[in-house]
Amino acid sequence: MNRVCFNEHRILGLIIFFYRKKCGLSQMKLAEAVGISRTHMSRIETNDCSVSLEVIFAIAKALNIPAMKLFEFRD
Repeated sequence: MNRVCFNEHRILGLIIFFYRKKCGLSQMKLAEAVGISRTHMSRIETNDCSVSLEVIFAIAKALNIPAMKLFEFRD
């Protein structure tokens, strides 16, 4: 399974958190929509685990954003 494994992955959790809050979703609601546990969602947002591309695409779909938005970060 492909995993996001690069230095910028540390920002991925923050970006997911930002869009989740922007959508007004709790971790539990987003996790349910994605099909993972709330604990796993928390670990993703705190960059405490690697994330499969399948989960990234599911998160983007649940947030109603293009998956590439999760990788757009600014200096």
